[in-house]
Amino acid sequence: MVKIGIIGGSGLDNPDILKNALDVEVTTPYGEPSSMLKTGKIGNAEVVLLARHGREHTIPPTFVNYKANMWALKNAGCDYVIATTACGSLREDIRRGDLIILDQFIDFTRRRDVSYYERFEPHKPIHTGMAEPFSKELREILIETARELGLNFHEKGTVITIEGARFSTRAESRMFRLWGADVINMSIAPEAIFANELGLKYAVIAMSTDYDCWKEDEESVSWEMILKIFEENVEKVKSLIVHAIPKISEPIKARIRTIPNWPKQGVMFRDITTLLKDRKGFNLVIENFYERYKDKKIDVIAGIEARGFIIGSALASKLGIGFVPLRKKGKLPAQIVSEEYSLEYGKDSIEVHKDAISNGSRVLIVDDLIASGGTALAACNLVEKLGGKVVECAFVINLPDLGGKKKLETSGYDVFNLVEFEGK
Repeated sequence: MVKIGIIGGSGLDNPDILKNALDVEVTTPYGEPSSMLKTGKIGNAEVVLLARHGREHTIPPTFVNYKANMWALKNAGCDYVIATTACGSLREDIRRGDLIILDQFIDFTRRRDVSYYERFEPHKPIHTGMAEPFSKELREILIETARELGLNFHEKGTVITIEGARFSTRAESRMFRLWGADVINMSIAPEAIFANELGLKYAVIAMSTDYDCWKEDEESVSWEMILKIFEENVEKVKSLIVHAIPKISEPIKARIRTIPNWPKQGVMFRDITTLLKDRKGFNLVIENFYERYKDKKIDVIAGIEARGFIIGSALASKLGIGFVPLRKKGKLPAQIVSEEYSLEYGKDSIEVHKDAISNGSRVLIVDDLIASGGTALAACNLVEKLGGKVVECAFVINLPDLGGKKKLETSGYDVFNLVEFEGK
C-alpha cells in the first residue's frame, strides 16, 4: 500500500479530511522532527501529516530540522511527499492566491545543513543528482488535478529559498528576478535536497500570497498579508491534495468512472472508457499486466468480447505474442467451438475459431471486469476444449461481492485483478 506524506498541515488535520487520525511521536538519528506525525487516511490512502514549523508555528525557517522531518516521513513508510508552502511572487502574472507546481529551486540559504552525508566511505563519494529536483510523476498528477478542478495555477516555477526569518530588501528582490526566480520562500530548497537523498518522490504546491517587495505599486510583504491570503485560499490547496491523492495511491481505480443505476436501478456500473482514453491510465494497466506476465511463458492471449479485445491485444503486442478473440455467438466466420453458460435470465454462449489455439498452448485469458464469473468460466472451458492450458485469468476490475473470482478459483483457475470495487 502506498503511503503519502504531507508537509505543511494548514487545515489538513481537520478530522473531516483525515479519517482515523492518530498522533505518533517519533525520534530520529537527526533529532526531533518539527511535530508529531499525524497518521490517518484520506479516502483509502494512508497519509502522514507533518507541520513544518510546528503545530503552533513556533519554529523559524532557519531552525526547522529538515533532516529529521524528511527522515521521519521516510521511516514512517512514505513513498511520496507533497509539501505545501506560501511564497512571494516575483512575476506580474503570478497573482495573489495562484498556485504554482514548482519545477526548480535556487538555494540562497547559508546556515543550514544541505546533505545527510557529512562523511563518505573511502573512495565511495555520494553526489545526488538535482537537475530535476521535483518528482515528474507527482507534478503531472498535481497539474492534471488542478486543471480538472479549474484552479488558477502555473504548471511550473522556480523558487528561490532565502534564509529568513526576515523578508528581502527591494534590491535583493530585484536581483532574484534577474536570476530567473519566479517565486520566493524560506523552506523548500533544503527540504527538496533531503527528499532526493532519501529517494522520496517529492513535489510542492506553492501558493502566492504577496509580491515580495520588488513591485513598488503594491504593498510590501508582511506576515499578516501572508496569513490573510493563505487562509482565504487554503481550501484550494486542500481540494487539490484530496483529489490528487487517489491518483497517487490508486492511479488505475481513480481513472474509472462509476455510473449509478445503469443499466438498471441498483447497479453501480464501472465504466473503463475514462481509463482507456487516459494515456497514463491505460499505460499503467498494460505495464502492470506486462510486469506480471513477462516471465510466465505465455503463448497466446485470449480476450473476451468486447473490452477484453482492447486490453488483451495491447498486452499481446507488448509481450510479443498473438491474440485470440473470444466472441459472442454468430460473429466468427470460420469453423468454431462454442461454450454455453447461464445468465440471470437464460443462457448465452461464446465462441472461438477451432484453429485459434494449439494443443498444449499456454493461454492467458483477459477481460476488463469479473462479476459473477459465468463468461470467464465459459472462456476457460473453451480454451481447454481446444487443448490449451489456462495459465491465469486477468481482469482490470474485480467485483468481489458478486463472487466471480471465487467461482473461478474454486474451479481450479488462478485469477489476478488490478483493482476492486465493493457492491454490485
